[in-house]
Amino acid sequence: MDKVQQDAMKKAAGIEAAKLVHNGMIAGLGTGSTVRFLVDELGRRVQEEGLQFTGVTTSRRTQEQAESFGIKIVDIDDVDHIDVTIDGADEVDKDFNGIKGGGAALLWEKIVATNSNKIVWIVDESKVVDTIGKFPLPVEVIPFGAGQVVKKFEAKGYKPVLRLDADGKEVRTDENNFVVDLHLERIDHPTELAEDLINTVGVVEHGLFLNMVDTVIVGNPDGPRILTNSNK
Repeated sequence: MDKVQQDAMKKAAGIEAAKLVHNGMIAGLGTGSTVRFLVDELGRRVQEEGLQFTGVTTSRRTQEQAESFGIKIVDIDDVDHIDVTIDGADEVDKDFNGIKGGGAALLWEKIVATNSNKIVWIVDESKVVDTIGKFPLPVEVIPFGAGQVVKKFEAKGYKPVLRLDADGKEVRTDENNFVVDLHLERIDHPTELAEDLINTVGVVEHGLFLNMVDTVIVGNPDGPRILTNSNK
């Protein structure tokens, strides 16, 4: 699949998901390439159709994009609920377990998601897999003692790599933390792994989003396909 086709599928999924936002709603807006298309479409609806809703964003990047369209963005602590959060995912399997955090926004994404009445992910078909883990699993760690956390992960066979930017500097999250990517290839026991990671001192959050999502909108060449999680 080339990038043009992939972007077309992402855009279709983003436009489909934008239909879920109605007047008066509080909507969580995620982060990433597919969400950019969603926010573009919501911005168009605000400007052309007079859509009025309040957004809570999972990153400063999304906030800037949304505000450029005149979308009202508020702090998560200023709302008493979020009606729906629409976000991307790096991988999702048939059990609706996902990996997120390729864009280093996993902590904010998880905070917004866990405070939402409904969670929707928008992905292109390349993100739908049988078993998650091929995509490196992001783990957000505080900078102090990060090297010790990496050593612990190495000893457990998690194949950790500290994420660096193009200049060889540590990638920093919006909370100024580091990201360690675990190159696991496949995750057969995601619940146990999630438990182990979150109980590791120095870890702030991990990118396993397990059975959290209600609906996945998959961009396909024939148009968006909607997967509904019957376990929710």
